[in-house]
Amino acid sequence: MKKRSAQLNLVMSRNQAATGRTEDSWVPLSTIDLFCGAGGITEGFRQAGYQCLYGNDCMPEAVETFLFNHPKSWAEPGDVEDIDPAHVRMRLGLKRGALDVLVGGPPCQGFSINAPERFLSDKRNKLFKDYLRFLEEFEPKAFLFENVPGLLSLDDGKVFRQILREFEGHGYQVTVKILFAAHYGVPQERWRLILLGSPTVAIVPPEPTHYATGRANFRSGGTLTFRLGEPDEEQLLPVVTVGEAIGDLPRLEMSEGAETVRYTSEPHSAYARMMRNPEGVTFNHFAATLSKQNVERMKHVKPGGSWRDIPHGLLPKGMQRARKSDHTKRYGRLRNDGLAGTVMTKCDPHWGTVFLPDQERSLTVREAARFQSFPDTYRFLGPRVSQYEQVGNAVPVLMAKAIGLQIRAHLEAQMGVPAGLPEAAFG
Repeated sequence: MKKRSAQLNLVMSRNQAATGRTEDSWVPLSTIDLFCGAGGITEGFRQAGYQCLYGNDCMPEAVETFLFNHPKSWAEPGDVEDIDPAHVRMRLGLKRGALDVLVGGPPCQGFSINAPERFLSDKRNKLFKDYLRFLEEFEPKAFLFENVPGLLSLDDGKVFRQILREFEGHGYQVTVKILFAAHYGVPQERWRLILLGSPTVAIVPPEPTHYATGRANFRSGGTLTFRLGEPDEEQLLPVVTVGEAIGDLPRLEMSEGAETVRYTSEPHSAYARMMRNPEGVTFNHFAATLSKQNVERMKHVKPGGSWRDIPHGLLPKGMQRARKSDHTKRYGRLRNDGLAGTVMTKCDPHWGTVFLPDQERSLTVREAARFQSFPDTYRFLGPRVSQYEQVGNAVPVLMAKAIGLQIRAHLEAQMGVPAGLPEAAFG
């Protein structure tokens, strides 16, 4: 217990000593969140002392969720290409250079080019071009651009190199890193590529606070990731496991639960205490009904197992022809002492590990949200299918918070404490 307390104090000192301030003395910093989704980045940055002034996403239900949880923000659904950044800036009452951080991650599906010189003229890359339009209009003090690590290898790296050239051409020093969510207390195997930009000096990526290991099966996995060893295990907090993350939530049978559910037990871990709603209720905790075939398949899968545990005759026809080395996560069952796999946009056993370790059902939206480190006060709106999609598309909150704290430390070191946000930002 003393060792864990010392580790926790070390982590807290890293978060606060970096800025030289406590949370109570933080001056609110401002963000704009493009491709904001349900608000994973904005929630993490909010916990790091930021106020989101404006958000945009093409998914109406996600924007509805965003506004419900961040009512002081101005957000609107629709195609970002139809948004005039100058109109947004004037409505917010901001001068160029007054915005603290522009954040966002254009969906990666459009990143495909034939030649670097055609990058911005290619309509498939219009979303990155729209991100640049906001960068040019607001001239923020810093930016966060996040995406999947696979972006590094598209078109043999040409796309990524052109993105770097565009940012550097706008006068920003760019830092590139691939972060592992579990390094920041997120109970999930999830990798994200981040680019941090500053017009002064490069922003140092946030150091891991938790000891966790994961397989980096992508290009640059050995050079752009934090590689931890045995000495780090002594200094950092231990990984947050599946059991610690969701074990306190009410147990459910299939078709049981509700959009609002009262806790039935005390929090059993530090993570659960951090996630809990002080009002004693949480949301979006409903267990879906599985098909008869999937119920039968689930019976054969042990914790940590997958489709390989299912008798051949019970497998879907397509998977009966699969090699044992393929589709490693499909029809998987979580382990209480392990990490969750990457939370996906569908809670479908055919696509991943969604069976509970010790309950005969699949994940609820709330359990998926716990794996993404959304606090239990965070409510997801819209149809349940959309709620799963919103959660799966999000950036893990605690990882975003770590990035936000690091950018805050950088801004305060370079420019001193900002004067605060304009009154119009809270209108």
